[in-house]
This record gives sequence, structure tokens and C-alpha cells, in this order.
Amino acid sequence: MVISDVVRHKTIKLILSSALLVYRVFRNEAKRNVKLLHGIIHLFALIISIIGIVAVFEFHKAAKISDMYSLHSWCGMATLVIFCLQWVMGLLFFMFPVASLWLRAMYLPIHLFCGLTLLVMAIGTSLLGITEKLLFSIMPTYPEFSPEGVLANLLGILLVLFGVVVCYLVTREEYRRPPNPEEESLSVHFKTLTEGGSPATP
Repeated sequence: MVISDVVRHKTIKLILSSALLVYRVFRNEAKRNVKLLHGIIHLFALIISIIGIVAVFEFHKAAKISDMYSLHSWCGMATLVIFCLQWVMGLLFFMFPVASLWLRAMYLPIHLFCGLTLLVMAIGTSLLGITEKLLFSIMPTYPEFSPEGVLANLLGILLVLFGVVVCYLVTREEYRRPPNPEEESLSVHFKTLTEGGSPATP
């Protein structure tokens, strides 16, 4: 049961990080297509997260367990709410832009920062959940390095390392999309609008 919960946490983070990396993996594809894939993967992760939250509340109700009392639940709910806002704002600003060019340019760095912040929050929430599950499920044997506890710990460390690698790839300049003259002419990036320089790609 503990290991299955760990795998579930890792699956959601894998989907979320995949959305963050599409601009790095598909560097030479049409930006519109990559943007669409980015939004769809995020939507998939959002749907799975909401289903997971609902399932937890239903399980707690059936087992007569209190809701929203732990740090894990508080962080998880905060992450989900920010995730929902981030997806809606991305939809309005970039997929079906309703904001002015100036507002879109101002929001872009915030959007990028929030994306990485959400990944960090999601990983932190997962680690809290893993620890909570271990303490509730195998507390008598956990201090004795039980195989299940050790495996859960190792998976948690892999989750942290995975997050570090994703953050590294997303923030390194050499992994950004190469400049495209046709896309640059339509760019709304802050540098283009304010400094007259070449736009950076996300």
C-alpha cells in the first residue's frame, strides 16, 4: 500500500514535468503545436490531480478520517489551487490570448516562475505524503529499516533528483528553443517590447 501511494505521487509529477519539458524536447517543432501539447499535458495532470483529491476525500469519509488537518493536506490543496489558477491564466494569456501584448509580456516570467514553483511544491507535498503514509502504515518496523520503508525512502530521493534535473533543463539557456524568425516577428516577450532586443524563447 505504501509503495503504490509513492508510485501514484511519482506518476503525477512525471506528467507535470513532461509538460514543463515539451519546449525543450520539441525545440524545432512549430511553437503553436508545442504550446498546444504543453497545455494538454497540463490539463491531463490537472484532471488526474482533481480525481486523486476527490478519491482521498471519499476514502476519508468512508474510513471516518478527518480531512485537511495535516501539513501534507494543506500543501496539497494549496498546490492544486495554484495549479488550477496557473492553467487558466496560461489558457487566457497564451493559448487563447485575451490580454494585451504588454500584459502578456509582463505575465510570461511570472508564468515560468510559477510553473517551476508548482513542481517544487508538488514534490514537497509528495514527500510529506510519503512520510505520513510510512508513519501511519509501518511505524513499528520503519525505524528498523524495513524493506518497504527503505524502498519508499529511495523512491522519495529519486523524486527529488528528478525534480532537480527538470529544473536544470528548464532553466539552462542552451536548452531553450532556437530562434525562429517567423515566430520572433510575432513574439510578445518582454525584452522585445521594452528593449528592442531579440525575443527569448521559453
